[in-house]
Amino acid sequence: MVDVQGTVEDGFEPVRDAFAANFAERGERGAAVTVYRDGRKVVDLWGGTRDGDADPDDPAAAPWEPGTAQIVRSATKGIAATVPLLMHQRGQLDLDAPVGTYWPEFKAAGKDRVLVRHLLAHRAGLPVLDTPLTPAQAVDGTSGPAAVAAQAPAWTPGTDHGYHAQTYSWLLGELVRRVTGRTLGAFVAEEIAGPLGLDLWIGLPDGARSRVGRLAPVEAPPRPGSAGLRARPKKAVAEAYADPASLTSRAFAAISPAPDENDDAYRAGELPASAGIATAPALARAYAALIGPVDDHPRLFAPATLTLARTEESAGPDRTLLVNTRFGLGFMLHGPASPLLGPGSFGHPGRGGALAFADPESGIAFGYVTNGMQRNVTADPRAQALVRALASRVAG
Repeated sequence: MVDVQGTVEDGFEPVRDAFAANFAERGERGAAVTVYRDGRKVVDLWGGTRDGDADPDDPAAAPWEPGTAQIVRSATKGIAATVPLLMHQRGQLDLDAPVGTYWPEFKAAGKDRVLVRHLLAHRAGLPVLDTPLTPAQAVDGTSGPAAVAAQAPAWTPGTDHGYHAQTYSWLLGELVRRVTGRTLGAFVAEEIAGPLGLDLWIGLPDGARSRVGRLAPVEAPPRPGSAGLRARPKKAVAEAYADPASLTSRAFAAISPAPDENDDAYRAGELPASAGIATAPALARAYAALIGPVDDHPRLFAPATLTLARTEESAGPDRTLLVNTRFGLGFMLHGPASPLLGPGSFGHPGRGGALAFADPESGIAFGYVTNGMQRNVTADPRAQALVRALASRVAG
């Protein structure tokens, strides 16, 4: 049995029980979960090993500690989306302007009518690259923006949506750089993580390397009563992921070969779509600050900006994921593909595990990180067990 560390306030014990059950029943290796309510931390738990590839029975394996951070994959997208929305709030960015207004090279290949809001809502038609980038090119700061600027859309921009799994990094990152003169990672460090005291980075500094655990793939155990079977995607979805020529496979293979996410150079690169690094408390605190004051810090989003973040921009069949998805401006919204706490919740999951979101109606902000990557994209069973436990507490 894993010794779960940390604290929960009275009434939030179901979250601790679900967290412990993740280790006992759902294949968890090492993880942490944090919940804020009305700007105050009410759950802060961690357990297991720091490294996903460590033997949990090895007494010498480094334990997960309160400050352990992990790559959170696409949960980074929600943090990244905060930046252009703050820029809009300050009058620096027009969401209805063509991207080419700020980035002239982007107009190539029929993209002159792509709007800023199309980038945020996965409606730009640019989930794939005709020529994938190598891991080194992906983080060099120039190859990615050049590639998406030259790329022709896969569909008429603005008419449909499809998850921009990797290209989101260079689309948002270059837009922010063109307007502010700063990288998106620098903006996050200087205006979000720094003031709020967050252990959160898009571009890991050398001094924080020792804080970060290793990711590893893990198999989810069979569900009780499933006779050894695991949950499987629908046939069409499974076939799309298996077909290297499909839009689905190509979107996730915009960086090829697949990068080593435990490599220092990759972690130091700024990839706002997929390679943010954070602790669970940092994710929860960041979302808490979006919806209300935290300690002495005023809320980050004005009411109008909060409305923009969680107003539906895209919904229905997703050309990339082949399931029904819902997006606001940069954030996934509550729905069957990514269940959150309630209809007004907004946030983002990370492929294989991580999840972060806020629910303004209940004042809840949630962050979950793990080092054991399971085969799921938007609804990890461990994260969902925690959300269900939290929902039972909030409803009560």
